[in-house]
Amino acid sequence: MNKEIRKTMPLLPISIVMQLTDLTARQIRYYEEHELIIPARTEGNRRMFSLNDVDDLLEIKDLLEQGINMAGIKKVFEMKNEPLVTKQLKKEITDEDLRRILREEMRQAQSMQKTSIRHGDLSRFFS
Repeated sequence: MNKEIRKTMPLLPISIVMQLTDLTARQIRYYEEHELIIPARTEGNRRMFSLNDVDDLLEIKDLLEQGINMAGIKKVFEMKNEPLVTKQLKKEITDEDLRRILREEMRQAQSMQKTSIRHGDLSRFFS
């Protein structure tokens, strides 16, 4: 059995996870409600956690201690769980695209007789 399979096996009941993470049952259920962790369930509907779940709970705890709110934590977990293929397929912005976007922003700002935030810094590059 390889290491990754062992880390994903649901082996630990909530009482042990509470001791390992120093979190309350309510906190753990709250993070489950927000789908930051998804523990397995037994036939009796008891939560069983994997080592990966424990790692995620410890990461949540660390992020909260750093002052990151739940929305930020959700974003961190979304990015972490995004498939590698999707990350690779994201279109990188080209220099030409960036120039076009900045030109359009400057035109819109001028048409509304406002100065673009970037106008002062970038006006020397565009005619």
